[in-house]
Amino acid sequence: MTAGALTLLGVFGFAILVNIPIAFSLILAALVYLLVFGAAPMMVSAQQFVGGMDSFTLLAIPLFILAAQLMNSAGLTKRIVHLCMSLVGDIRGGLAVVAVMACMLFGALSGSGVADVIAIGSMLLPAMHKNGYHKGFSSALVGCASSFGTVIPPSIVMIVYGTTSNTSVGKLFMGGVIPGLLLTLSLIGVALYISRKHGWAGVKPSGPAERRRAVIDALPALMVPVLIIGGIRFGVFTPTEAAASAILYALVLGLVLYRCLSLRDIINCVIATAETSAAILVIIGAAGLFAWGLTYEQVPQTIAGIIGDWTNSTHTVLLLLTAVLLVLGTFMESIAIIIIITPIVMPLLSQYGIDPVHFGVLLTVNLAIGANTPPLGIDLMAACRISGISVMETLRPLSLMLMSMLAVLMLITFVPDIVLFLPNLME
Repeated sequence: MTAGALTLLGVFGFAILVNIPIAFSLILAALVYLLVFGAAPMMVSAQQFVGGMDSFTLLAIPLFILAAQLMNSAGLTKRIVHLCMSLVGDIRGGLAVVAVMACMLFGALSGSGVADVIAIGSMLLPAMHKNGYHKGFSSALVGCASSFGTVIPPSIVMIVYGTTSNTSVGKLFMGGVIPGLLLTLSLIGVALYISRKHGWAGVKPSGPAERRRAVIDALPALMVPVLIIGGIRFGVFTPTEAAASAILYALVLGLVLYRCLSLRDIINCVIATAETSAAILVIIGAAGLFAWGLTYEQVPQTIAGIIGDWTNSTHTVLLLLTAVLLVLGTFMESIAIIIIITPIVMPLLSQYGIDPVHFGVLLTVNLAIGANTPPLGIDLMAACRISGISVMETLRPLSLMLMSMLAVLMLITFVPDIVLFLPNLME
């Protein structure tokens, strides 16, 4: 590896160790590299930074964030929780099942794990604690379940990967459906096992009439995934157009059907969207600049050559990449990982005949696991903050939950048809 590549990676690693924010660590490493080695004029830093964000597909990110904000303000989150509560809340361990199902359904609206934690966790974690559930268990459960928002469409992580790798975002969305459902089922199994082991009960049973009302009340919210996935599947609109349609749908629900959205609510949603989108896009621009430096130093080709000399097995390559992603996910933000890793692995995918859609879904599941793995574990930390506990209190139940997610990851790694079945129907 060249001195330039070592400098680029070394400065970045040092910046992370001294706790400089990820976006500024990436920019600092790239600027030091340009200043020391003079690989290109400094103007290139601005061009690559802006170029990393210059994509029509990335417009879907703020649009989906705004749609999720509007739906939350319109009360769709409460209706989803009420529906899950009325359907399965009365069984033993029912609140745990409600938490997983509600996170999965809201993930199909928001596309963001942290947004899922805040929306669902703020409502369900206090209720679970009040009903005797251990805070460490409930926090780990909500953190893990919320991370499915990166796998189940619409996924912001998939949009970034699709843009970076020039892979169809629509196919990535379709590829995430079955793995997302498998992750949900596996986590429900763990939740029921732990809940019944400790004797944690459900809530008061709901009658048939109440269940019918809950279904009818939540039906508009349940139609959002149908609108997005169905529209993309049948070619009605692109992912970006789907996001715009979701905003229009949320406004109709909030202003016309439920009549609970005010002008102040809409303004607050726009402000929150701007803040969140700006943070994401700064990381995308910084990571794009850093990735340019790696590409200029031919790091992807070097790594591909080393791995190619070491093994000819596709499964071995996938397992190696999984190990790397799991480690990176413990201390780096998901979007930065995608933009840095994708240019490196694309030559490997081509060399070993790995479908980029298959790898993209594997990548999102890896990052979902990383989002709940200390020391960073951003989704887990958000859930712990809501519960007012330390991450250490979650470790015992968390280990079982991560093992169940890892089992699903291994399954879709060795059986790619699970991922590719729905995307292949789009051809």
